[in-house]
Amino acid sequence: MLLHHRFIDTAKELGDKLAIHDFTTNKKVTYDRALIASLILSSIFRKYEKGNIGLMLPTTAGCILSKIAILMSGRTPVMINYSTGAENNARYAQNKCDFRTIITSKALLEKIECPFVEGMIYIEDIMDKITGLQKARAALISKLPAPVIKKLVFCGSEETNCAILFTSGSEKDPKAVQLSHKNIGSNVVSCTDRFKFTRDDVFLSTLPYFHVFGLTVNMWIPIHHGNTILTFANPLEYRKVCTIARDHKPSLMVGTPSFFWGYLRKSEAGDFDSLRVALCGADKCPDSLRDAFFEKHEKVLYEGYGATECSPVIAANCPEDNRAGSVGKPVLGVQVRIENYETGEESGPGEDGRILIKGDNVMKGYFNDFEQTSLHIRRGWYDTGDMGNIDADGYLWHVGRLKRFVKVGGEMVSLVKIEDILEKLLPEDAHCSVVEIPDSIKGARIVAVTTHPVDKKSVMKKMAEHLPAIAIPKTFLIMENLPKMGSGKIDFRAITEIARLELLRQ
Repeated sequence: MLLHHRFIDTAKELGDKLAIHDFTTNKKVTYDRALIASLILSSIFRKYEKGNIGLMLPTTAGCILSKIAILMSGRTPVMINYSTGAENNARYAQNKCDFRTIITSKALLEKIECPFVEGMIYIEDIMDKITGLQKARAALISKLPAPVIKKLVFCGSEETNCAILFTSGSEKDPKAVQLSHKNIGSNVVSCTDRFKFTRDDVFLSTLPYFHVFGLTVNMWIPIHHGNTILTFANPLEYRKVCTIARDHKPSLMVGTPSFFWGYLRKSEAGDFDSLRVALCGADKCPDSLRDAFFEKHEKVLYEGYGATECSPVIAANCPEDNRAGSVGKPVLGVQVRIENYETGEESGPGEDGRILIKGDNVMKGYFNDFEQTSLHIRRGWYDTGDMGNIDADGYLWHVGRLKRFVKVGGEMVSLVKIEDILEKLLPEDAHCSVVEIPDSIKGARIVAVTTHPVDKKSVMKKMAEHLPAIAIPKTFLIMENLPKMGSGKIDFRAITEIARLELLRQ
């Protein structure tokens, strides 16, 4: 089923149930009002160019309704990252995906100090120009039976694009990922099976919708089930998020490790008592975070694993089935193959290899990029570029990006494993990243970057208890904060470049 058709069914069934409580704009939107608003906007969007339309709005009711309306109008929303380099991202998206129109907000551009880009249309201007006739027409249509409304909006194949999102760009230029209604819809079903979502769940939604983790788990899953969505546009306002959780009692909350560290520091005991599921993803969840969160709130942080190209959830731990440190078992309908990175043969239990994925959640391909698509999808399997293993009990263990392995002295050294060990030797509030810096003499230089000064000799000695000599960093650099992407993921490209420049100065 098309996802906006599912929304129509839900809205018709639930009527005056609260769909969205928007804490950024202090607005409440019921399902029947959401349907009317989406119908109004879709009639407006039909006047724009066919094909792709850019969407650059924060995590608000406006973004949710605009996304649904774009789909109703038969266009595909291209989700644009506004958190860092918004102007460049907007232009990059226009060029990459061949479109002009971008739905955005004047208030957002002022807040992030982004200049106007040709093709931008302000949502505030759209709302101001809505006429009484448009409102009346949409209200009348909303009273029709759901099957009739579906025929009045876009009807197409579930293979039609539902969204185009960009990979994080933490390692190289972002790729435009085409996700169909079938891709995201299958992931909604898989996650529902894993976490047993019901109509009574309440979702705390703070992740940006230009990030697929937020789009699927914080928007389409609750819409599918007719849940209430508590939206707040800035996940970095940690105390505010904790207050929303305490006062409005969500049952589900997702975030990246860096966000959960913030919530942990700014929260008070009892803030998260209502949570049934607290899911950590996008980066590896440190043991120290998991332990500290449980100690303060008596809530387990369940770790999951996904990829933009997989809509995104591939595997996840859950209340009924959890193995700390792993990323859980593959979700319903998703096949995982661990393949030896040199021979291509399937790895045995516990043996590290490339993580390959097959299932309805795997993307259609990269937009207008046959070469990259064919490199990543081979014989029906999507190559995640990650390394991991599946243990004898079926749990998937993610050990890092293949690009985060360094070949030193003929051996594959995991930068993630080095980080895990180093992180345990640092103070609780300190963070670290280990990167590879090219060296004209040695070929590769492993550099540790920390947010806290370290006693180099002492730390190296302790690391030697767990790592071979070739894997122990000889160079340590201090950064006040580790650069992050808008999704909260560590920006390894930025860290590597800063470290490279710093070493040149030494």
